Amino acid sequence: MTLAEIRDRLLLQEDLNFLLTNRVPRIALTRWMGWFSQIRSPWLCRVSVAVWRLFTDLDLGEAKRERFDSLHEVFTRELKPGARSVDMAPGVLASPCDGIVGACGSVEAGSVLQAKGSPYRLADLFGTAARAAPFEGGSYVTLRLTSSMYHRFHAPCDARVRHVSYIAGDTWNVNPIALKRVRALFCRNERAVIGLQLPDGTPLALVPVAAILVASIRLHFLDVLLHLRWPGPNEMPCDQPVRKGQELGWFEHGSTIIVFAPAGVRLAPGIEPGRRLRMGEALMALP
Repeated sequence: MTLAEIRDRLLLQEDLNFLLTNRVPRIALTRWMGWFSQIRSPWLCRVSVAVWRLFTDLDLGEAKRERFDSLHEVFTRELKPGARSVDMAPGVLASPCDGIVGACGSVEAGSVLQAKGSPYRLADLFGTAARAAPFEGGSYVTLRLTSSMYHRFHAPCDARVRHVSYIAGDTWNVNPIALKRVRALFCRNERAVIGLQLPDGTPLALVPVAAILVASIRLHFLDVLLHLRWPGPNEMPCDQPVRKGQELGWFEHGSTIIVFAPAGVRLAPGIEPGRRLRMGEALMALP
C-alpha cells in the first residue's frame, strides 16, 4: 500500500478524522500555527510544503511567485495575471473565491442548512436578527476552501461595503465530517459579517468563517487583520466602493465563505453541493 493510499484510508475514517482535527486544543494550536507560518526560512518553508503535499493536492503552478520564504507567503499567495476570469455579465454575482459548494438553497423561516438535516439560524450567524432579516426568502451558498486552495476572496459584483461585524468564537474544523457532528458550527466559530449594497440598493452579505489553524482574516478596505486577539472595535461601519472581481482580503489558511442574497436572487445553473468553483465563475443570478 502506498503512502497516499494509507493517507486516504485514514482520512476516510470519520471518527478518527474528527478526533484528530477537533478533539485537540484548537485555539492554542491555531495560535501556534499563526506563529510558525510567519517564520522566514526558505529551507523550513520547503520542508513544510513537502509535508503539506503528503496530505493535500497543493499545486503552486498558478502562483505569481516562484519562491517563498514562509508558509504564510504560501497560504496567502497571489495568482499569475489571467489565472482566473471573472464573469462580467451584469446580472451575474460571481463566486468570491475558489471553493467547493456545500449546503445551498433558500433561507426559510430564518434558517439555512449547515449540512443535510442540520439547520442553523441566520440571526445566530449574523449576531442580530435585524442584520439577518433582509435575507429571508433569499438564497445562500456555502463555499468551503480546502487548505491547498487559493485563499484570497473577491467582490462578487460592483457594490459598496457598508458594514463589517467581527464575531469572536471557536476554531472548529469546518470539513463535512465536523459539520455533521457539531450543531450550528458556523455560529460558534470566529467570523466576520461583511455587508454590501448593490447600486440599486440590493443587500448582499459575505460571511468568512475561520477554522482550526486559520482564525485570521485580512480585509483590505479596512486595513485590518481580524484574529483571535483582536481588541476591537467589533462593529465597523464603512462606505467603500468595490468593483466586481476586486480583491477584498484573504484567509491565513483555508476555511469557508457563506454568500447571502435577498429574495428574487436565485442560484446560477449548476450550483449544487459538491461542485468545485473557481473565483469569478457565476454563483447567483439577479432578477
